Amino acid sequence: MSLLSPLTQPLAAWALATAAADRTWFSNPVIQNKLGPATLETLAMTLVSGVLVIILGLLLGISLVTTGVRGRHPHPLLHQVLSQLVNIGRSLPFIILLVVMLPLTRMLVGTSLGWQAASVPLTVGAIPFYARMVETALNNVEQGKVEAALMMGASASQITWGVLVREALPVLIQSATVTLITLLGYSAMAGAVGGGGLGDLAIQYGHQRSQPDVIWCTVILILLIVAVIQVVGDLLSRAVDHR
Repeated sequence: MSLLSPLTQPLAAWALATAAADRTWFSNPVIQNKLGPATLETLAMTLVSGVLVIILGLLLGISLVTTGVRGRHPHPLLHQVLSQLVNIGRSLPFIILLVVMLPLTRMLVGTSLGWQAASVPLTVGAIPFYARMVETALNNVEQGKVEAALMMGASASQITWGVLVREALPVLIQSATVTLITLLGYSAMAGAVGGGGLGDLAIQYGHQRSQPDVIWCTVILILLIVAVIQVVGDLLSRAVDHR
């Protein structure tokens, strides 16, 4: 028995390694059963929070412009308050925001777990980010076009939406593309606190249970989603660019 043990140990190790290899990649039950739902959760939290961020961030960015010195309704105090709120929101690390907003998240969606819960801090954290890009894009519109609209008797709302937003639309779409990609990265980070999605899958199975094939699959999927978002954003930006 003692003579056979040194010979059987390498064979047993080889058998275990072969069995483990057979369970990797697409034969891995985790990848077969959980990768699809996790991908849908990531897409859901990115799209839901992305739509809310684009709408609310656009309105906040317009408010920053209209209440500024060059705006149609200058209001220095309100502008400073909004600007400081945006600065605070942009400087707060997302992982801290996730923890700080747990009580609000539970109040709004009834739980602190899952992609629905993760959508709340994702939205709150990205609104200031997009609002500042909206402000920059609108302020870069040529003042000559605004003055021409004023000479033609355009109202404040017509100038805001018909001149500023319309002229800055290609840049706004590019900024929205960057924001969606950022949200996708944040959604993976949300997996650290049970936010679901690909990040949660990579942490629970890829890292904690030492399944590198799960990590590689999640990374590849995230890269593919980023590529699709970027291509669609570039196409839309070029389609509305009338320069």
